[in-house]
Order: sequence, then structure tokens, then C-alpha cells
Amino acid sequence: MPSPTDFPTPGKVTAVKDGVVLFVPRGTTYEMHLKLIGAAPPIGTPVDALIHVDARKVWTVPSGGNFLVPIMGPTRIVQGQVRYCDDKQLVVKAGANVVVNLPAADSAIDLPTGPIAVGRMVNVTALPGASVEFVQLPAAASA
Repeated sequence: MPSPTDFPTPGKVTAVKDGVVLFVPRGTTYEMHLKLIGAAPPIGTPVDALIHVDARKVWTVPSGGNFLVPIMGPTRIVQGQVRYCDDKQLVVKAGANVVVNLPAADSAIDLPTGPIAVGRMVNVTALPGASVEFVQLPAAASA
């Protein structure tokens, strides 16, 4: 059975300062400023990362692109296709795979285009404090 940890994002760290990592997901121009959980990898080396946000509000949306806002800085909006979902978390493909902790209040989840499900589009407004942890994967799995 899949879990949120099955969806790391490949990329590299370009800087670490005061517990904040500047992470660049592979194939993007994003520069995500994320709170570091655990140890930081060497700067400039390829890594796999699990990016986490706590949702303030989640909407299902009928269409649109996969994106993160802002392009540079702390993540505030995540929009994209759901790759994994359960009653507490989602993984959203939004330029990077982002693990979204769902809000507890039912009023913070709005479903105008139907229920949250794998393959559907969602828009997430994130609370401050997006974070990252780095994972080790076998060489064949991360290629």
C-alpha cells in the first residue's frame, strides 16, 4: 500500500542558513525556502526530499496547472494533481511533490468539483512553516 513517503522530490540544496534550506526541485526554476528537519545534505549534490506543508484551506478545482507560489521563497500556495490521499494527508504534484497535512476543520476543505481523489486537481493554501526532510533511496529507485 502506498504512503506519502513513496513520493520524494529529486533536486538539490543550494544553501543552508539558520535552519532554512534553499531547495531547487529538479527540472524547475523554483527556489523553495524550507525549514530543515534532520540533517542537511551537502550543497549542490543530487538529493531526494520530502516537502511538507500544513494546509489552511483545500479546494478541489476543475482545471489549471501544477504550480507553487511563490517561485522563490516560503511556499504559500500549492496547486496540482493528487498523487496520494488518505483522511489526514495528500501528496500533490505541483512542480515538486508536496505532502499536505489536511486541516482538521471540515469547513477548511471545499469540494466544489467533487471529492479529493488520486488524479484530481486541488489548490492548497498553506500555513507558514513549510519544511523539508531528506531521504536516502537505493540508486536504482532514484534514477
